[in-house]
Amino acid sequence: MPDGFVHAHASHCESGVMSSLLSHNGLAISEAMAFGLASALSFAYLPFVRINGLPLVSFRMPPRAIVRGLQRSLGLGMRFETFRSPSAGSARLDALLAAGTLVGLQTSVFWLPYFPPDLRFHFNAHNLLVYGREGDEYLISDPVGETPVRCARKDLERARFAKGALAPRGLLYYMTTPPTEPDWALLGKRALARTARIMLAPLPFVGVRGMKMLANRVERLSASSGGEHARLYIGNIVRMQEEIGTGGGGFRFLYASFLQELAAKTGYAALDGLASHLVEIGDRWREFALAAARMIRGRDALSPPTLAARLRALAADERLFFQSLHRARRAWAR
Repeated sequence: MPDGFVHAHASHCESGVMSSLLSHNGLAISEAMAFGLASALSFAYLPFVRINGLPLVSFRMPPRAIVRGLQRSLGLGMRFETFRSPSAGSARLDALLAAGTLVGLQTSVFWLPYFPPDLRFHFNAHNLLVYGREGDEYLISDPVGETPVRCARKDLERARFAKGALAPRGLLYYMTTPPTEPDWALLGKRALARTARIMLAPLPFVGVRGMKMLANRVERLSASSGGEHARLYIGNIVRMQEEIGTGGGGFRFLYASFLQELAAKTGYAALDGLASHLVEIGDRWREFALAAARMIRGRDALSPPTLAARLRALAADERLFFQSLHRARRAWAR
């Protein structure tokens, strides 16, 4: 079992795992800093990718982007391993734990028995940490839980070797060398540039353009005949925003915390003002979700054009924000 491991609750699994993994190995780093340095904030509307028959709406970079992004940005010594069989995967996990290694795993939420049944869904990119084993039970630090939990060997094997999209194939990962203290200003400038580039990309499905495309699609939804399809479509947006990870507003708040921490570490005070602006945008994303939820539940009249107008306003807000972020990054680089 790793000496001195401390469980930490986080708002999102992948950034929480990397924060704990780095902190345990000697580089104290918050979840917000892990999220920001990995340039994980984004937006994408992908109508050609369907989940339960409805298009994917994403408020962050794809799964594994935070782990891989931090590995690249911080020059981390990490090893990633996949396996052909559950028995081989468990044997390797047991060996690493016996050597005192803190191990990250990619799993399926659906097969983790410590999740309440109503919170389980088929998502194969849930990250967690294993810090020990007692008999046939593994000691797990799941960042989205407030306390450590236990999981039986068979259940964890099933979660690690789930089939379908993003199948983990037993993926585990761990640090091979302790991380070193980075040049925070250099890393920060690079991370800000990547995020601004993603959000201002000249692609119809990505960043602020993706928000506008989604707004156009929402506006075309029909509220006639009871509006059942419109409710399902809008409900899917709200679910992607507020129930999958920390969602649209939550990820904006997390990135704002990153900007504040980066300002404190580097002395570049311009980032504090940007953080305040992004908190306001996060609040407006939450207001959008509340307005949509009230329409879905019949408390307010269903009006897709009203929601589309809110989305266009958010796209305009985010364009101004990321243009300001880009200018601040360029001024900092001088």
